Parts: sequence; structure tokens; C-alpha cells
Amino acid sequence: MASCTKRRATEPRREESEESESGEGSEVSSEESVEDLQEEVQVDFEAHTISDNDYNGIKRLLLQLFLKANVNIAELAGIIIQQNHVGSVIRQAEILDGSSDEDDEDDDVFGFITVLNLTERKGTESVEQIKELVQSQCETHHQSAAEQLDKILNDNSKPVSFLISERFINVPPQISLPLHKQLQAELIDAQKTNKPCGKSHYYLMISKACVEVGKKNKPQQKGKQKEELLFANAEDEFFYEQAVMKFSYSVEEETDSCLSGRWSFSDVPMKPLRTVMLIPADRINAVMDKLKEYLSI
Repeated sequence: MASCTKRRATEPRREESEESESGEGSEVSSEESVEDLQEEVQVDFEAHTISDNDYNGIKRLLLQLFLKANVNIAELAGIIIQQNHVGSVIRQAEILDGSSDEDDEDDDVFGFITVLNLTERKGTESVEQIKELVQSQCETHHQSAAEQLDKILNDNSKPVSFLISERFINVPPQISLPLHKQLQAELIDAQKTNKPCGKSHYYLMISKACVEVGKKNKPQQKGKQKEELLFANAEDEFFYEQAVMKFSYSVEEETDSCLSGRWSFSDVPMKPLRTVMLIPADRINAVMDKLKEYLSI
């Protein structure tokens, strides 16, 4: 199943030149060295329709999100590919120099975005495991909201969809704007044609985040957590602002590395988290307005 290009988002990615291992005999001036370090390399990223060839790449990114959580990643990746009428994968634009290698197709996925309707897929193993994960973590870290979350996740009259947006750290956040705009257009079309994922009352998100070691994470104190959290995907902060329920849990023991190519933490130790957010569907437009304001190219 071949994938077709939906649209292109082009962003510069800064590449730092490696310093010479030996300084002997070097005639390069310090000014030239600085220029080399500041060299920018233009990298084109393209958004494609999700296809069968993306299975391994999507699975790898799901593992990056769920780590050691009890979620059937293989099944989840298969569902995402099966419902490719919504969602996109990010690939580096093809370089027409004849050097492309078809064997590397699985490694071409730099990110993806999609939505899974948890209500429509009730009873599916991976879907039930995701619900169990967030419910159990809510009982531990935000007990006062556990009963409310259980009711929301099991109310068939108000569908809940799982919004997944994963990418590697070298992909700039600006690409999230066209991806989210396209996803919303696809969801509107799915609703008009009665396809899966068309209607949602809430969106559930699990976001990668970090907090400085030593700072306590207290979701019950309004405004406190927002100041401490650093999101791996910068745009997730806008979803966080619109969430009616939010809490974080540590994944420090799951060998997660809190990597982010955009931030410099000055050697401050960071604790990796997963932040769960529940956003009403009628607040998505407010999120999109923020994305347009801060991430427009």
C-alpha cells in the first residue's frame, strides 16, 4: 500500500559540526569555528498518509510513549494503520539523488499523529489497557478525580478519543500546526461520512514531560504544575491549558531518558513523566488558535 504526500512542512534543523579530536596543526580561526557551529542545514519534512510500510516506525514511537506499560503496542500500531482515513506520518522529504534505499523505509517515520476513538473500540485489548493505565495512575496521583474519569471513559453517550502525537526530538514543533489542522479536517470529514473517529466529546492525551528533580508535582494546586512541567512536544502546553482534568506520573524507573533537543537544562537533573490530559472537544478550536499564534511559519 503506497503512501501519498498530503502536504509539506519545511523547517530548518540546526546541525552542530563536531570539533576536531586533535588541535595540532589546525589553521582554522576561532571565528570560522563559531560559524561552523552555527551552520544551519535545511531539512524538508513531508506528511504522508499512513500506510502498511509505517508499522515498525509507528510501533517504535509508541514504545517511546508507553515504555514498559502493559499496552499491546503491536495491536495498537495495527489499528492506527487500519484506520488511515485519519492521521499522518512525518518523513524526511525524498532526496532525488538516486541514493534512496527501499530497505530503510521502516526508519523513515520521524513522527505521526492520529486519533483512536476509545468508545467505538471498547473491548479491544490495547484500548482497554490504555484506559486501565490512565485510571490506575489517576487513582494513585489524582484520587479525587478517579471516579469522574471512570464515568467519562465508560459513558457511551459521550465518546472519548485518544489523541496521539509522537515525533523524534529533531523534528521542529512548527510541523505540529499543519499536522493538527489536517487531522481536524479529516475528523470533520469522518463525522460527515460516518467513519470511525468522527465524533468525540473528549480527547484524552498522554504527553511526555519532565520536571526538575526536587520539585514536587502537585496537580491539585492550580497553576503550580504548569510552571514546573517541560513538555517534550512544545505544543502540548496549549492542550494542557484547556484540559479539565490533568495529572502526571513518573516513568523514571522505566529507563526513560528525558531528551529534548530544544532545551538546555544546564546539567539540572530532570525527572521523566507522563502527563495525562482530558480536553473537551469544544475547546479544540481554542487550542488551534494558540497553535496558529505561536507556531505559524
